[in-house]
Amino acid sequence: MSLYMTQFAYTAEAWKAFVKNPEDRGKIFGDLAEKMGGRLISMYYCMGEYDGLVIYEAPDETAAAATILSAISPGHLQATKTTVLLSVEDAMIAMHQAKGEAYPGPKLWSPAPS
Repeated sequence: MSLYMTQFAYTAEAWKAFVKNPEDRGKIFGDLAEKMGGRLISMYYCMGEYDGLVIYEAPDETAAAATILSAISPGHLQATKTTVLLSVEDAMIAMHQAKGEAYPGPKLWSPAPS
């Protein structure tokens, strides 16, 4: 299974509801991920552009997209951003595969002098 990270930002109305009635959204998202054939790895809240993030497994990108589409459908999120995550091992395999291939840059482009 592939790993995904989705960052999310709640609406002001959602925060108002949470303050009145706190709830464990990690449990709710975890149940959704399992219904879509995946698994919640972790959920964190943070400060900044996004209010939190979930790291989860999904069988493929379609299942990951379906999970997020289902999660945003109630309208309590104002933004999401999903990123595919690679393990160090997978990144090393990609680097070794890329090493053997030469990809030319544009003909008029040259790197800045060192």
